Amino acid sequence: MSLIDELNKPKSWRSFLRYKTSILVSKSFEKELRSFMEAKSYESVCEGINNGEPFPLPRKAVISKMTSTKKRTVYIYPKAENMVLKLLTHLILRKYDHIFADGLYSFRPGRTAKDAVRRLIGTKDIGGMYFYKVDISNYFNSIDVDMFLPLLKKTLSDDPRLYSFLAGLLLQPGVLDSGKVITEKKGIMAGTPVASFYANLYLSGLDSFFEEKGATYVRYSDDIIVFAKDEEKITEYADVIKEFLKSRGLEVNPKKESYGAPGDMWSFLGFCYRDDKIDIAPASIRKLKGKMRRKSRALLRWRQRNGVEGAKAASAFIRIFNRKLMEQSDDNDLTWSYWFFTVINTTESLHEIDLYAQESIRFIMSGTHKNSKYNVRYEDMKALGYKSLVHEYYDFPGKQKDHAPDSIRGLPTV
Repeated sequence: MSLIDELNKPKSWRSFLRYKTSILVSKSFEKELRSFMEAKSYESVCEGINNGEPFPLPRKAVISKMTSTKKRTVYIYPKAENMVLKLLTHLILRKYDHIFADGLYSFRPGRTAKDAVRRLIGTKDIGGMYFYKVDISNYFNSIDVDMFLPLLKKTLSDDPRLYSFLAGLLLQPGVLDSGKVITEKKGIMAGTPVASFYANLYLSGLDSFFEEKGATYVRYSDDIIVFAKDEEKITEYADVIKEFLKSRGLEVNPKKESYGAPGDMWSFLGFCYRDDKIDIAPASIRKLKGKMRRKSRALLRWRQRNGVEGAKAASAFIRIFNRKLMEQSDDNDLTWSYWFFTVINTTESLHEIDLYAQESIRFIMSGTHKNSKYNVRYEDMKALGYKSLVHEYYDFPGKQKDHAPDSIRGLPTV
């Protein structure tokens, strides 16, 4: 029986709902999924698939990367089709999970990015090793579909019907762009549910190589890090990675490629490590500060333009960052209390962020960066709802334990 046949079964949807609610998805998605199931909106989509009808074209969208001003291209299917693809991906990732090497952590059942970080920091003498870290440029949309399809066909050899359906989606050249149909190469289509499985599969040979070598190696989608005890070996490993990527038509992002020697700090998936200290990576802090700086300037302009009281503008800033840093948001945006608190073992970066947030609030309320801004007291900010990340960290239940899935940070769960 093909996995395609599972898509029209109510029990498959009930199982999917149980999983989603068990990992603390947003209330809006849970409500949407329940409504979709109750209306049996999947039936018409499944009927079309079974009848061999063309799938609707995906819509192209250019969005800002999380906590950054950089843009990325994603592809979005209509709601009903997208929901069916979510279930299909859920099923695929479970049926074929056994084919992947242990060092792969992205989009796998029962694994999170934080597990990858914990694996690394739990490695004996990790601080005394050389390392090489690399990020792949535009990974999802750069994958050569013609090169990928034979690998997909071999993997799904026990389910030719599933392969035929997925290959049809990948080979469809059309895409909707501002309401018009255009033709372009779009790789495995970042943003579509099944792309997570494709991203795992395309570099599975690289993952297997390092597993066979017994190397300390972790990959999370397009982020790769490997360690070795001597410089010659890490150079060899780096060459293997770069040659493998080149053979797959992929390019290294030079801005995110780094080598390190024993004792150097290394960063991975938003965390950094040095001398047994686990903290928030400097790049993550810079991105957050940039977001705070842009928002504080925008709120001050809004305050001055509309004659709004400083306390009101500052309250808006506090609400925005309380939600993003400490609460679960409906759009699964960055929520630091769930993401970082369960892994870090120092408050140095949290203290730095706290001070920057307080400076931003004082700037909004006083309208200046001069010393007069200190007329805005800490007690005044607390009265407006300000919360210190350091205080929240010490009050957080069960630090260094998981409380939420990767989706809370914007990393997909499956």
